[in-house]
Amino acid sequence: MRSPARLVPVAIAIGALLGVAACSREQPAAGLPALALDPARTTVSGISSGAYMATQVHMAFSNHVAGVALLAGGPYGCAQGSLETALSHCLNPAVDAAPDVAALVAAARSRAGSGAIAPLEGLQGDPVFLMHGTRDTTVAASVSSAAADFYRQLGGAVVREDNVREMAHTFPTPASGSDCATSESPYVGKCGFDGAGEILSAIVSTTVKPADSANGELREFDQSAYLEGGKDAQLADKGYVYVPLACSAGETCALHIAFHGCQQNADAVGQAFVRDTGYNRWADAMHLVVLYPQARASFAPLNPKACWDWWGYTGTDYDTRQGKQLRWVANAAAALGAPLE
Repeated sequence: MRSPARLVPVAIAIGALLGVAACSREQPAAGLPALALDPARTTVSGISSGAYMATQVHMAFSNHVAGVALLAGGPYGCAQGSLETALSHCLNPAVDAAPDVAALVAAARSRAGSGAIAPLEGLQGDPVFLMHGTRDTTVAASVSSAAADFYRQLGGAVVREDNVREMAHTFPTPASGSDCATSESPYVGKCGFDGAGEILSAIVSTTVKPADSANGELREFDQSAYLEGGKDAQLADKGYVYVPLACSAGETCALHIAFHGCQQNADAVGQAFVRDTGYNRWADAMHLVVLYPQARASFAPLNPKACWDWWGYTGTDYDTRQGKQLRWVANAAAALGAPLE
């Protein structure tokens, strides 16, 4: 159990340095559309805290999630329910504080045995793609490598790493965003290569070429409609979903869930993540519906950067099937037509 007194200095420091974006409380948007989706082809990806969230979704629902991509993220369960552990072991740790992969693997096996996450047989054959930039000073290369080792030690998944890109802690694009060598808002960087393409080619298809431009519809939707029992999951009022024309016309498509990183939510950066990262052009070509959930910033619980919950601010079961944010993901996926359980 963490001592509240020990967490107070952390809270004050983070709040003073980062501030908290004001949450817009607009009229709720419409609900998610019910589409013809193949539930066997759901995939997930994320950057930074979104990468931690992506691996939580994968591990919780691996019997229905077919692949995962982590950009600048670490192993499942790394924070062990502690903000202090998250900050000291799971971002940019000292050499002697790197994640204990063997212990995390043992914990995952125990959770799978108890039903807190999906049976590990669900990982069999799943592509797992990990990308980390050589200029990233926010998440250490050792943490990304620990995530790869975690999956390898569990067995079953097909793991591939890309650790040679000269980029900072940012989402790489051919020409959109800020300088690739810096980590600054909106954390989308002009890196001269297509990060979304690398991600989706690795976990969905290696043969499809992207459309020249995104021609589908980016829709806002009311995220509150998919809360489990109305419980607050610390989400923004609105989320986004991209629906290619073929999918809205009734063709069978697949679902991809893309998680933004800290300070990359729409309240902070507008539609930079949901429009400029490049997912949507690939979604048109691959017939993917892309769900873009949105977290919200707060001081109580402590989350001033609108990070996804990978250390326990929504409750002790945050990274299990019963976690509030994971329940929301399962409900939203089911509403679209791709149930996760």
